[in-house]
This record gives sequence, C-alpha cells and structure tokens, in this order.
Amino acid sequence: MAKASKSTPKRAAATASVRIDIGISDKDRAAIAQELSKLLADSYTLYLMTHNFHWNVTGPLFNTLHTMFMEQYTEQWNALDEIAERIRALGHYAPGTYREYSKLSSIEEPESVPEALDMIRLLVKGNESVAKTARAAFKHVDEANDQPSADLLTRRLDIHEKNAWMLRSLLQ
Repeated sequence: MAKASKSTPKRAAATASVRIDIGISDKDRAAIAQELSKLLADSYTLYLMTHNFHWNVTGPLFNTLHTMFMEQYTEQWNALDEIAERIRALGHYAPGTYREYSKLSSIEEPESVPEALDMIRLLVKGNESVAKTARAAFKHVDEANDQPSADLLTRRLDIHEKNAWMLRSLLQ
C-alpha cells in the first residue's frame, strides 16, 4: 500500500517535467480540453441512452429501431476513445466517471423506459445537444488554430446532425 502512494508523486513529477510544445498555449489547451470534456460527457450520456433504448425498445418498429440504435451506439462508443485521446494529447486528463459526466453533460436522461416514439424524440434531442456542444467548442479551437480538434468536432457534428435527421424522419 505504501508503495502505491509513493509512485503517485513520481508520476505527477514526471508528467510536470515534460512540457508540451505543440504551438498551442497552455491556456488555450486547457480551454479546448474543457470543451472537449463537455463533448465527451454528452457523447457518453448519449451512448448510454442509445444502448439502453436498444435493449429495451418494443413495438411495431422494434426491428428497425433495435438495429438503428445498435449502429448508432456502436459508432458513439468508438468516438468516445477518440475524444478522450484528443484531450490527453492536449495534456489534460479526460473525465471518466459518471459523477464527472453528470456535472458536464447537457443531456437529461429519462428516469424510466419510454415508449418507442419517445425514445426517438429523446435521441433526436440528445444528438442535437451533442451537436450544439461540439459547435460551441469551435470558438476555442478556432482561436487556438487547433486543426486536429477542429477535424474531430467537424466529424462529430456531421454524425450527430445526420443521426438526428434520420431519427426525426421516423416521426414524420
């Protein structure tokens, strides 16, 4: 036990001694990492909601929704790693607990299992929320001339706006 506590300061000291010099200031990297942390929290919350709905959907659209939800949560799961790794590349720790996500996320989760059409409505709203979070992060990314983060945000916007459109089409 004592050994573990001694290694923590060494890790912090080792990390502190290696300065990041990628052409983005410490202040800008911190601001971008904060915005990407919000994106990660929204993305994880949406992932979890989509997976939950995949498991629990019922009704005449079962097969369509079950398959669509699986495609969407699988894509979202893979995106989580990309977002977290960008935060790490900027020199910050990525949030990784439900507590952190609940503080950072703009998405409200349902308290029970909704009906299929309500699931669709909630996922439209969730995808739109992730898109808004990604769009809001562009201010910091553009100011810092951070092309890798801009590319990540553009891809996430494209996917979430497309998902919202496809889900919205089921309600018309």
